[in-house]
Amino acid sequence: MSRDCTVLGVDPGSRCTGYGIVSERSGQARLLETGTIRPVKDGPLSLRLGFIFGEISGLLERFAPDMVAVEDVFFARNSASALKLGQARGAILAACGMRDVAVFSYEPTLVKKSLVGTGRAEKDQVAFMVGQILGEKPNWARDSSDALAVAICHLNQRRYQQLCRRMPG
Repeated sequence: MSRDCTVLGVDPGSRCTGYGIVSERSGQARLLETGTIRPVKDGPLSLRLGFIFGEISGLLERFAPDMVAVEDVFFARNSASALKLGQARGAILAACGMRDVAVFSYEPTLVKKSLVGTGRAEKDQVAFMVGQILGEKPNWARDSSDALAVAICHLNQRRYQQLCRRMPG
C-alpha cells in the first residue's frame, strides 16, 4: 500500500502559469487548491519569470508537496514563444531545485492519454475527466485544468510503477 502523496502539477506559461495541488490517499485523489499565476502582462520577461519563481516557491512552502509534475514544452506558435515557455519552465524548475523537491516532466500527449485514453483529446475532455477524478465541477481556468491533469497523470504513473516493482520476475 502506498503512502499519502501530494503533487503540485504545473502548466508553464510566461503570461499565465496554471497550478494544481492534488493529494492522494489509498488511490483516491482530492483537490487541495488550483489557480493561475499571472505576472504583469506587459512587464519585462525578467520580472514575469521572477514573479513565477516567487509564486511557485510560495506554493512549495505552503503545501510542501512530495513532488512536482510539470508539463513539457511541446510546441509553440513560433520559436520566440517556445523560448519564453522554456524560460517559464526554468523558473519553475529553479524554485523546485531551491527547495530540493523532485520534478517529473510529462509530454502533453501522455497527460491526455493517461486521463482520457487518447493523446489527441480536446481540452474540454481533459477538464471533464479531471473533474470526474477529483469529484469536482471543473469551473476553473483552462491552465488550472491542464496543471491538475499533469498532477493526476503523475499519480497514475507513480501507481503503475509501484505495481510493476511488486510484480515477480
